[in-house]
Amino acid sequence: MSGIWDKKADAIKKGDNLRDVSFLIDKTLKDEKGFTHYIFSKANFHNPWYAIPEDDFKLFETFIEGGSRAYPSDGSIPCDVVASEARKVLKKIELCSQDPNHHYCEDAREVLKNGKFSLVRGTLKLYLGKYTTRDWRRKRFTDDIDFWMFKTNLLDSSLKECSFVKDKETGEWEKTVEWNKFETKENRHETLFAANNLNQLLDFGAGSYLTGSSLKEIFDKKIKRGHDVDLSDIINVAMVNNGVDGIHKDEWLDAWSSFEQAANTRNTRTTSNLISICRYSLAIADHLEKVGEAIRKYKGHILDKSKYPDEKIKSLCSISTHWQKFYNANGVGETRKVIHDFYEEQAEEKPVHAQNLRKFAKSILKLLNSKYEYLKVTFEIEL
Repeated sequence: MSGIWDKKADAIKKGDNLRDVSFLIDKTLKDEKGFTHYIFSKANFHNPWYAIPEDDFKLFETFIEGGSRAYPSDGSIPCDVVASEARKVLKKIELCSQDPNHHYCEDAREVLKNGKFSLVRGTLKLYLGKYTTRDWRRKRFTDDIDFWMFKTNLLDSSLKECSFVKDKETGEWEKTVEWNKFETKENRHETLFAANNLNQLLDFGAGSYLTGSSLKEIFDKKIKRGHDVDLSDIINVAMVNNGVDGIHKDEWLDAWSSFEQAANTRNTRTTSNLISICRYSLAIADHLEKVGEAIRKYKGHILDKSKYPDEKIKSLCSISTHWQKFYNANGVGETRKVIHDFYEEQAEEKPVHAQNLRKFAKSILKLLNSKYEYLKVTFEIEL
């Protein structure tokens, strides 16, 4: 095992070694062809705020309260809030491109030639481009907007117009943002940072570098760094993209080369990250199927006023601004129906997402094993 993958990997930041990537010693075997089969267990992301209920009804109740899955994050501001600020900056650039008298007009037209979402990367690119589920977009947190554009004066001007202030010492653009937590109505405020990732063009760290803002280029970074938040983001994109259908199928197929290139390196850290992706994907797939079964079993309860009184329906709307607006405009009766329809959709969607993740994990294992065949090593995940 020594020298093939890292038994300890970085769950949070470089060097913390908090993720255990140990194989199941008692199940490891060598076959008649001399191949050693390293077998790993499935694994869930560590989450101190959420334990998966064993009881189906409790699982359903946790789901309708908005807490059936949590996502590792690298910040404290909801992506909904950060996305709103990013849209303001992109809108300024769009307006600039439409004004022939603006001194940055040509620059704006140049940077927008591949679409406005090509100007952002990382978490906000995945959010704005809708590469993931709404659940991920609602629950993911971050602290920054990563731009990617060579017209730096245009970006600086747009950030300034959107009330960002440049720190003279660090050179970072900052803005204090405020929001109310849906569940508690608590007022929160944090500092949001905006940066042009061109600063990381030459060296992101650990010998890797950033080259652009496409899905493939985002994956290149996330696979190499491999913190839990990176692996979680990749999995949540894979969950809704299978390369067969969907608005991002072509991009997803192109992004697959990120995994091929990563596996080709046979780097111990990268190999460990790919193994972890498979372990997490299969555990999440199991969870999604259980949630889907629980929703299918109990979704009709939401129409029963004795089980879910009108006051409870109003309370459930707190997890979604869309539901809150609908409730205020249409009342409790229509809202109850809309929520039930949503549960029906989720009951059908969860198994599909689970299937996508199993296919994804199987493909990565097949790819990884092809690279270690010369060592007569096979990686497997216990089913």
